[in-house]
Parts: sequence; C-alpha cells; structure tokens
Amino acid sequence: MSLRGKGFRARPARPKGENLRSKESGQRERIQTPRSRTGEGLASIDACTLWRHAFPVSPGHVLIVPRRHEGDFFALSEREQEAMLRLIPAAREWVEAERSPGGYNLGVNIGDVAGQTIAHAHLHVIPRYTGDVPDPRGGVRWVLPERARYWNS
Repeated sequence: MSLRGKGFRARPARPKGENLRSKESGQRERIQTPRSRTGEGLASIDACTLWRHAFPVSPGHVLIVPRRHEGDFFALSEREQEAMLRLIPAAREWVEAERSPGGYNLGVNIGDVAGQTIAHAHLHVIPRYTGDVPDPRGGVRWVLPERARYWNS
C-alpha cells in the first residue's frame, strides 16, 4: 500500500527500542522508545511516524510516535500533537489494506498511574473485531473496571 501522494512518505528503518539523545552536558543518554519488530516505519508526516506495534493487542495494532523524544503527550508541541492526529487516517488506511476491523480504539497512556510503560509519548490505534471480547460496550472505560458499566446504574 502506498500513502505517497497523500502527504505521507516512507521512513527509513530506525533502531529498535532504544535511541541515543544528547544531554545538556554533551553526553549521550539512552532513551526507550516504542518498538516495532520490523524496524520499519509504515508512514510519516511532519513530526511523527506510524509503526507496527511490537506487541499488538489485536491484529493490525499500530503506534503513532513523535520523532522528538518526550515522555508526556501533554508536553508535546501543538504541532507535534496535531501531526499525530493527522496520521490517524493513514493508520486506518494501512490497517484496512490488510484487515477488516469493525471499529477502533485510540489511546494515549500518560504517566505511570495511567499505565504508561514506555517513556516516549505515543498514540495507540487498536483495531477491534466482532467477537474479540464478549461485550465491547464501554470501550476504553474498562481501564477502571468497577466504573465501566454505567449503562446498568
């Protein structure tokens, strides 16, 4: 599938999992970034890249990752946040070129208490399929299971 001609460009491979970044002192420090098993970006726009998820929760699960290292989505610039959102349609196009999901969940974990395990901001695009869970109602509300089922209150 080619996204060229739609404002997207292919990205060269990058190292998996760790990159180096300069500290203010001039030393290099290792930073952890979301990983892709293939090491290949699927599409790129402005300040971010679309990657296959190394540990997908469903077939076609991808990540939209800003190029600049920043652990907190809210600390990204407006330009970086907008670039991430502008890449969502490309993520959907890529997934649907290979699969036929019935829906999607989009998610960002910000901070340890929200479940963030990789200290590099990223947006999950998770395809959902009929029958992948017994009752999908509530979607992302299930991060707090005791409060998810509002429709029976």
